[in-house]
Amino acid sequence: MLQFLPKHNAVGPTRRQFLLGTAVTTAGLAVGYRLMMAAPANAQTTPAAVQANPFQTYVEITPENRIVIHSSQFEMGQGSYFGIATLVMEELDGAWGQVHVVGGYGNTALYGNLAWGGAAQGTGGSTSMSSSWERYRKAGAAARAMLVAAAAQRWDVPAGEITVASGVVSHASGMQARFGDLAEAAAEMPVPDDVPLKPRDKWAQIGSDSLKRYDSAGKTNGAQTYTIDLKMDGLNTAVMIHPPKFGAEIESFDASKAKALDGIVDVVQTPRGIAVVGRDMWTALKGRDLVEVTWNEEKAERRGTAEIMAEYTKAADDPGAATARDDGNTPAALASAEKVVQGHYEFPYLVHASIEPLNAAARINEDGTIDVWGGHQMPDLYQAAAAQVGGTTPDKVRLHVMKTGGSFGRRAVSDADLIIEAVSTARALGPGKPVKVQWTRENDMRGGRYRPVYVHAVKAGLDKEGNVVALHDHIVGQSIAGGSPFAAMIENGIDPTSVEGATNLPYAIPNLKVELTTTDVNIPVLWWRSVGSTHTAYAMETLIDELAAAANRDPVDFRLSMLGHHPRHAGVLKLAAEKAGWDKPLPEGRFRGVALHESLSTYVAEVVEITFNDGNDFKVDRVVCAVDCGTAINPDQIRAQMEGGIGFGLGAILQEELTLTGGVIDQENYDTYTPLRIEQMPRVEVHIVPSDEPPTGVGEPGVPPIGPAVANALRAATGKTIRKLPIIKNLSAEPGMTP
Repeated sequence: MLQFLPKHNAVGPTRRQFLLGTAVTTAGLAVGYRLMMAAPANAQTTPAAVQANPFQTYVEITPENRIVIHSSQFEMGQGSYFGIATLVMEELDGAWGQVHVVGGYGNTALYGNLAWGGAAQGTGGSTSMSSSWERYRKAGAAARAMLVAAAAQRWDVPAGEITVASGVVSHASGMQARFGDLAEAAAEMPVPDDVPLKPRDKWAQIGSDSLKRYDSAGKTNGAQTYTIDLKMDGLNTAVMIHPPKFGAEIESFDASKAKALDGIVDVVQTPRGIAVVGRDMWTALKGRDLVEVTWNEEKAERRGTAEIMAEYTKAADDPGAATARDDGNTPAALASAEKVVQGHYEFPYLVHASIEPLNAAARINEDGTIDVWGGHQMPDLYQAAAAQVGGTTPDKVRLHVMKTGGSFGRRAVSDADLIIEAVSTARALGPGKPVKVQWTRENDMRGGRYRPVYVHAVKAGLDKEGNVVALHDHIVGQSIAGGSPFAAMIENGIDPTSVEGATNLPYAIPNLKVELTTTDVNIPVLWWRSVGSTHTAYAMETLIDELAAAANRDPVDFRLSMLGHHPRHAGVLKLAAEKAGWDKPLPEGRFRGVALHESLSTYVAEVVEITFNDGNDFKVDRVVCAVDCGTAINPDQIRAQMEGGIGFGLGAILQEELTLTGGVIDQENYDTYTPLRIEQMPRVEVHIVPSDEPPTGVGEPGVPPIGPAVANALRAATGKTIRKLPIIKNLSAEPGMTP
């Protein structure tokens, strides 16, 4: 249902504006995971709620001639605002200089993620474009139709004689009007029941290679602000003290020395730690160092990563795991195989390490309402959490959806950690006293949520003709969904985020078994860019290369021979190999590797070229990437996300590793936890497969193939498979490599 609704100005008198919302209740496109989280009990889902909250709309044309697009998706650098604006502008025919995109919230019927079934609003799983594909185009088309209807009525001419271009409505007689001039009249027009969308051959915005992001200037000149930049009258800054071991609790603390420091406003206990509030961050940091805390570590995690990894490795060889996929008779096929390849893979904890450390701000108002500023990646959940901590109801919580300097999954947290810290601190300070909780980089590294540790025990067999007859993968690791509102994803003991990328392996292998042992470790874990595929792609694609070598087959041809029923996988593999010149010889000392992976319904193949000198002395020189993400909405943005994903994933597999000693995180900052440095970034070429399929996501799928492609290039150089990550640390060490 499409509606035009009155807009209530938050700072001035009520005025009529042109608002377009659509309550979509269809299940949407089934991509990514099935996130089975129920909406908060008092989530606003009715038209009345839309009227109460001015942000529950899609498109707003203001009398000042602005096009304000209310995005259901959160912007953290991946370009979702740009993509959604492109969908609207394709049908609306506005001018890009008019566009302003803001974050919508508070109405699941309007903003629920359709790729998740529409039950909750959230950004993740590379679903922004698939969830937005139809509804935002329809919103733009309906807005255009009503502007035309208003002009036709005003000028007394047939609507069919009116044209729209670059934000101007025109008639052949010479009559013209800007969108803003028609906004109030258009709001009174009947909403079209079924507005037609432009045919593909008429698109001017979608798929345009010349269209660049509308928000680039603000990022370049510093005009774009993030939560870390937030300023307002009376704003204090809080820094956090968290327990040194996960699971530890505050037994007692003495803040008297801190409170005696000039500029310290208060020291507040929160559900996860202690907030030290100062007039500014520097003062708060000085006060933090004066707080004396006694921790109760009775329930704390005391194991280090060496002990955890040893337990996982033992568990990987034990029976009794849950079965995630079981085709044929894998044990029998392995027993009769001509050749068998087997080994253990080890994957470390990884931290998200976003460039903007975590933060949120809150204010309790005199009337009992609450304002919360932050990177609201899961607005429904955060609105409900803020209300619970603040002692009110979700409709009394106003979210200010800030743009964010990276997330990679870290701001999609089921326990709303930052929001709870900010609101509980603001409540302790009292009404009218805003506070920004700003984590330091050390807080971010040591008090965060991590990509879990995983161990894979793999075994695969070839027949006499060199065909893969069986593959067994036993995965051991923590569940991300377990113990959270996402626990309903778990079925028969299988968390799909632990096994994705292995259970949907595209290769024609008649006997395939994937098992999962879920561990109990008191270290908080979370989705990390491309989630389960961060480890399954590496294990499976290096194993496939090792099998190709055992069969004396070319790695690309070997893969293609098993992809007869998966043309989109085969398509990206062929394209990447062709563009990389796979069949052409390389100079001495240079080697190639290839990897193919589908994640979140997007297909990516990557060919890597390295220069290998000796030992662990090598450099990744070139990456050729082919991607099939359905309809390419913003080709330049797709290339940017593939490039960014490759750099992000490359740093992780080369050198990133989060370790614990006695339950305490060892790394604190970018000096000891080392994402990719600029001089390590290879030349990247991205080739997009033309497609008429609906769009899928690109924020994450560039990450999984880069690791195995590099490892496979190193295998070409050394004849060995690297089974223990990170690569640089383990390149020359046993048992990380196997002949």
